[in-house]
Amino acid sequence: MPTRPGAPSVRPRVVSLVPSLTEAVAATAPGLLVGVTDWCTHPADLAAARVGGTKNPDVAAITALAPDLVIANEEENRAPDLAALRAAGLDVLVTRVRTLEQAFTELDRVLTAGCGLPRPRWLDEAEAAWAALPAPSGDPRPAVVPIWRRPWMVLGSDTFAGDLLARLGVRNVYADHAARYPRIPLDELNASGAELVVLPDEPYRFTADDGPEAFPRLPAALVDGRLLTWYGPSLARAARELPSALR
Repeated sequence: MPTRPGAPSVRPRVVSLVPSLTEAVAATAPGLLVGVTDWCTHPADLAAARVGGTKNPDVAAITALAPDLVIANEEENRAPDLAALRAAGLDVLVTRVRTLEQAFTELDRVLTAGCGLPRPRWLDEAEAAWAALPAPSGDPRPAVVPIWRRPWMVLGSDTFAGDLLARLGVRNVYADHAARYPRIPLDELNASGAELVVLPDEPYRFTADDGPEAFPRLPAALVDGRLLTWYGPSLARAARELPSALR
């Protein structure tokens, strides 16, 4: 089991089922990771066994790796899979990240309490970068934020990306929707009162040639999806680059 930061011990074996958390652990102590999902793309040279997807992890393969800790997320991973891992005798740490503050808190919990590591400098730098941003001036700019097409799906309520956008002066017009990722017909999106469409390149890969044409009356902001939806070392870069990308 992981021990207190700074305490001498055998380094824990960690399986990560969350791409953002994989990147966070890899940036801090890459040797801890023994298993990651097929969707864990950062860092590109990560040497760890692949254990399936975030929604369909290979429980037997994870168990065979004999990890001291499995790190997961309540949104990205399914409760039955996490229950199966616990039933196999594994320690599973489940995070909840729907705001920027939660991201910082949960990253600290995973790295220090979960993995027994000192708090990394990059986490302090990311917090400082967001704290240094000026408060938005004027009324927030209403926007729609598609995450998929065929069918069209958008950011709804209680999302990490929506919280980041609000801090940058962009109001998600579907922030009060009952669903977190509702399906909305395109004609309704165009009639929503939005003054901007924000098009990330993941999970759907919107590009200059695939997305903006569906919103002919709206300016389009094409953004790096990692900067908008990942919580980890990319948070500092997000604070630097998202404000200009959303103008």
